[in-house]
Amino acid sequence: MSISSAVDIRQLFIASRAQLRDAAARILGCRQRAEDVVQDAYLKLADGIEELHILNPGAYLFQLVRNLAIDRHRRSAFEQQVFSPGEEALQAGSNVTPEVQAIHTQHLVLVARALDKLPERTRAAFELHRLAGKTQREVAADLGISTTLVNFMIRDAMECCRDALRVA
Repeated sequence: MSISSAVDIRQLFIASRAQLRDAAARILGCRQRAEDVVQDAYLKLADGIEELHILNPGAYLFQLVRNLAIDRHRRSAFEQQVFSPGEEALQAGSNVTPEVQAIHTQHLVLVARALDKLPERTRAAFELHRLAGKTQREVAADLGISTTLVNFMIRDAMECCRDALRVA
């Protein structure tokens, strides 16, 4: 099936919204975060649909939502690993102790130092993608490089952060 007009693709998106949300929820395990992903997908779709030539719009829409959900899941897992409180702070009725706060502060300092050791462009790509929430395509456009290079730079920065935390 081939839908040529952007209006038809948007209408298909709206008609498939519940199924797209369910697909994202299976990946994320949370309907609310799945709703956010579907909204992000619609905005991404609305932003550049006139430039695309889509042969199978239904499959394209599900793949778009799937990719965004996987990205959101990976980002969330990374943020939990780096920024979440330790197990002791998560227990019911437990307050974060000064010791736990000091450990988390130390981890943040280690990550910041690790990022400072990276080349400027790699650090910028990582910060734009992970902290500013830009897509890899947007980061590539901002830095004037390919999306493949952005992907490798983000991967290298993540490994650098993980290595810094492993040493600790």
